[in-house]
Amino acid sequence: MTTTDAEAHAHSHADVSGGWLRAAVFGAMDGLVTNTALVAGVSGGGATPRAIVLAGTASLVAGAISMALGEYTSVKTQNEQLDLEVEKERRELERNPAGELAELAEMLRVRGVDERLARQVAVQLSRDPETALRLHVVAELGVSLEDRPSPWVAAGSSFLTFGVGALIPLLPFLLGGSLLWVALLCGGVGLFVAGAVSSRFTPRPWWYSGGRQLLFGALAAGLTYLIGSAIGVTVA
Repeated sequence: MTTTDAEAHAHSHADVSGGWLRAAVFGAMDGLVTNTALVAGVSGGGATPRAIVLAGTASLVAGAISMALGEYTSVKTQNEQLDLEVEKERRELERNPAGELAELAEMLRVRGVDERLARQVAVQLSRDPETALRLHVVAELGVSLEDRPSPWVAAGSSFLTFGVGALIPLLPFLLGGSLLWVALLCGGVGLFVAGAVSSRFTPRPWWYSGGRQLLFGALAAGLTYLIGSAIGVTVA
């Protein structure tokens, strides 16, 4: 291989199936939106800074635990379902090897391999049952057995990033402040930055992703503030 060829192939891809990225992005976004909206809502209802810190801290802890448990259960269930499908495919390979061989050859043929060559390649690959199994799983289920997400990684990522996101709009009150607009500003900056960072893993420009997340957070905070104000007036 020439130097030019080596340079042309010297590239890598982001992890799109490991489970941590989705959990981390959703965790941070949820933490920011949840507590920014909560701070707006309880402030609109006339709560004191002390009550805001108490409510925000409870929301942070409860939300982080809930997100972690949800992610763990979701990914664990997904992996268990995959295990069932893999065992089903394994039994088919044992019971009907000729049919599975023909199926593998057909998979290769529809992907552009000459029919005769596809048969030869399928025969060669099927000599190793585990290789044949992995190929069938990728072709039929669209997943790789080696790239299954870890439920523990997903849970940990979600727990940490939700906590960090939820902490940001609380910081002004934790530091002794009492102005709602400062907390909303912190939450807004956090939402924009989180959205902009997530754009590194998508084709969207940073300003679009950041602005979109800021808009979603602003809508949530505005609606919650109005509801909090209405409830506060009614209670008063």
